[in-house]
Amino acid sequence: MKNLHKQLIKLAEDLHNDMQKKWDRSLPFPELLFDRWDSGRKHKFGIGTSVYHTSYIYGKPQVGKNTWIGPFTILDATGGLTIGDNCSISAGVHIYTHDTVAWAVSGGNRKAERKPVAIGNCCYIGAQSVIAKGVVIGDHAVVGANSYVNKNVPARTVVAGSPARIIGTIMISKNKSISIKYYKKKQ
Repeated sequence: MKNLHKQLIKLAEDLHNDMQKKWDRSLPFPELLFDRWDSGRKHKFGIGTSVYHTSYIYGKPQVGKNTWIGPFTILDATGGLTIGDNCSISAGVHIYTHDTVAWAVSGGNRKAERKPVAIGNCCYIGAQSVIAKGVVIGDHAVVGANSYVNKNVPARTVVAGSPARIIGTIMISKNKSISIKYYKKKQ
């Protein structure tokens, strides 16, 4: 057993050094052991999609190609979840397609409520945000970090806050250059 422990420590050190040298990153041992793109393939996500080992995945979400699903995320697809191509689901994001509010306050007499969530193509969901059941997020939308999204987000819109509100617009020119216009804060 001590020999196995020594081998694991050596493996962890070697993997850490390789990651540090190649990517200038230090990751937890399980993230060094498992390939994020293999995880995406195992879940039948689109080509080029990566999923961190620390992600919790419930049900069978449909995820497009070249999407990044960061560490410590929750993808609850028990009510239906689709995420488009080229999205960034940042660290700690929780996407829920169900809640147990009615179940809890009824003393267990009601069932969990489920509604699908859909996230379009080319969306950015900021770190530690929560997406509630039934939400649709349009293409090219941005959700700011630490936001609670409980209403639909139109395409090319920036939302932030708890609850999230519209704070800007994504503008995409004919030559595909992108700019963000933030609205002036009302005093």
